[in-house]
Amino acid sequence: MTTPDPEPTRTPGLEPGGQVSPGETPPAEGGTFGTHSDPPEMRKGWGAMPLTVIMVLVLLVVIGLIAMAVAL
Repeated sequence: MTTPDPEPTRTPGLEPGGQVSPGETPPAEGGTFGTHSDPPEMRKGWGAMPLTVIMVLVLLVVIGLIAMAVAL
């Protein structure tokens, strides 16, 4: 069983002083350039139902405000 923090003197690939020898480290960037998929299609926008609900709510608020103004 390996420990998460092994003994530095027995760790393979280390030079004296704890330095990593050239060629022991992986490259900085992966070679996966250009393997992304196409972006998703853009949606048309709001559907009819959400717009209808918003318009009804706005209409109810306006009717309530007018009723409050007339009641004064």
